[in-house]
Amino acid sequence: MTDFNAWNQQVIAEFRANAGRLGGQFEGAPVLLLHTTGAKSGLERVNPMMYQEVDDAIAVFASKGGAPTHPDWYHNLVAHPEVTVEIGSETVPMIASVAKGEERDAIWERQKKQFPNFAEYEEKTDRVIPVVLLRRAAS
Repeated sequence: MTDFNAWNQQVIAEFRANAGRLGGQFEGAPVLLLHTTGAKSGLERVNPMMYQEVDDAIAVFASKGGAPTHPDWYHNLVAHPEVTVEIGSETVPMIASVAKGEERDAIWERQKKQFPNFAEYEEKTDRVIPVVLLRRAAS
């Protein structure tokens, strides 16, 4: 297991032990756990990430800390848009779609203003960081 995977597992355990509340660098930040299906493996993957509420959706950001490539979870949900999200103590089935154009830009600008580290991620990379919208799946 890599150091990043070990770190993710610690964040996930803390999230679940405290009904979605985290300390440290995430204290007070909106964080969820995104469950995706591996694009190649078909295995479930779980990733903690910050989010933003947007009207009837939740936005997440494929920033990967400003790396030159998209995170694996992004490729997974493009291949399999049916995801599950843990927010607080609630688990919700959702459908993912990639925001485009003005919609994407407005959400991204809001995220950078609220959390300046996202602006730093943008400065580190040449790629456009995807904004993904998650909406509740029809029951």
